[in-house]
Amino acid sequence: MPGLLSPLTRAVTYTRWLHLLASSVVPFVCAAIWPGLNSPSPDDWVIAVVPVPLALLAAMVPVVRRAEGLQARLMLFPGPHARVRSDADQGVSAVPSASLRDRARTAVWLVLRLEAGLIVALVTGQGMAFSLTFTGAALGRADVADPIVRLPGTGWAYGLLVPVIVLLTVAVAVGAGALMAMAARRLLGPSAKERLAELEERTERMLEHNRIARELHDSIGHALTLAVVQAGAARTAADPEFTDRALETVEETGRAALEDLERVLMVLREIPPPLGSRPALGEVDRLLDSARSSGAQVDAEVTGPLEQVAGPVSREGYRILQEALTNVLRHAGPVPVRVRVAVEEARLRLEVRNPLAAAAAATGTGGGSGLRGVRERAALLGGEARAGPEDGQWLLHVDLPLR
Repeated sequence: MPGLLSPLTRAVTYTRWLHLLASSVVPFVCAAIWPGLNSPSPDDWVIAVVPVPLALLAAMVPVVRRAEGLQARLMLFPGPHARVRSDADQGVSAVPSASLRDRARTAVWLVLRLEAGLIVALVTGQGMAFSLTFTGAALGRADVADPIVRLPGTGWAYGLLVPVIVLLTVAVAVGAGALMAMAARRLLGPSAKERLAELEERTERMLEHNRIARELHDSIGHALTLAVVQAGAARTAADPEFTDRALETVEETGRAALEDLERVLMVLREIPPPLGSRPALGEVDRLLDSARSSGAQVDAEVTGPLEQVAGPVSREGYRILQEALTNVLRHAGPVPVRVRVAVEEARLRLEVRNPLAAAAAATGTGGGSGLRGVRERAALLGGEARAGPEDGQWLLHVDLPLR
């Protein structure tokens, strides 16, 4: 019994009911104009088909589908207004019609909504009329309302039928609301083009989240690695002059990391960052100097016109080189490092070499998040990256197309 009465406690039962009753307004207005609502005969209700041409015409307007979708989302499905929560859209689209097929589906939906709403309104009206009539008959009056069937007499037994009529009326509303919800998913659901657009948008968001994660990993990770290495070296050296240089390096690196963090936060806040705010290969000397200040013996070879490298390639190349040096300092410490940056024909080549023993102990599998991020950056630009032992050294080689 509680299960049968549970629809009475759900707000969505009454929002669906209201949605159906609201759609009956147009047929009733048409019927009021002709033949009139004063004692209409059953044949007069054929006028209910009169709004159909109007519905078909309205469906040709693209924005009508958006309006119907928003109404269906709000009133036909459980949401914040109901005790039972579910997804916000339940597979119902809320965008204007973009094709003839969308308009045809919208037209079918409008006709169905008008006719179903009219039927539910008539059932609701008769349910109210019978409830009042049965109540009046139980009290000795049979002319309280005017239902389609007149009672043969009066008596207290009629009062027992009032709850039955109410429950039947609610049951009709619940069933009609459930059917309309199913129809909304079929007729107002997203088309194949909309699903593809939604998938593309979701993919773009995922790529943007991954890019932000890589940016934070590279910039903040690099800064923290340098700070840890510098602090350890300064504590071991016990030299005031070296300590001053180490603190200066930590300060500069921390300031650069804060700028990167502020830029990423601007992206998260959907504020466009200033043009040229992301570091590029033109600042490779600063990156190499920060690695040298941490005690690494960096032997760098930079050839080719770096200023002619396209912005996206230059910025990603900088981040790749930053991640490579960070991995060396994190896993191998201040060891000799050989860096090669070359712009050759239509390719940008980056190489970072360091002693194999220390690197292999920490990154021998090549499966760390840093190397994975390097491979992802290279793949997004149409290039490739490989890392592994070569000639007794650990080598990271990245090859990127300039266009």
